[in-house]
Amino acid sequence: MKNGRAVVLVVEDTAIIRMGAVDLVRSAGYEALEACDADEAIRILESRDDIDLVFTDVQMPGSMDGIKLSHYIRNRWPPVKLLVASGAAIVAESSLPSGSLFFSKPYNDHDIIDRMASLLASDSRSFTKVPD
Repeated sequence: MKNGRAVVLVVEDTAIIRMGAVDLVRSAGYEALEACDADEAIRILESRDDIDLVFTDVQMPGSMDGIKLSHYIRNRWPPVKLLVASGAAIVAESSLPSGSLFFSKPYNDHDIIDRMASLLASDSRSFTKVPD
């Protein structure tokens, strides 16, 4: 958390949906960062040490989709919380890293905010990066 405020990275390739998710995160009182694909998200994660939660879409262009991204994040930055959403696919939580949550689009804003809050409330860690 940065200055007592959680930092959430929103990863979504569709600009209008990304803007809505960023607005949702900010309205919940969190700092919002944004990335248009997994590659940009990884660059942001590598450059910052204060990201508490990643909220990612499943289907995106680039080197990996949201499911692969969530596994990559869990392996490299284990403390980062993960929310995964998709409008095109129903993803079994068993295919996601441990502790990840899946939401179908369109999702209920209140449900997302509630889940973010509960994930972040269980977060009493100081962020550490796992070496490559």
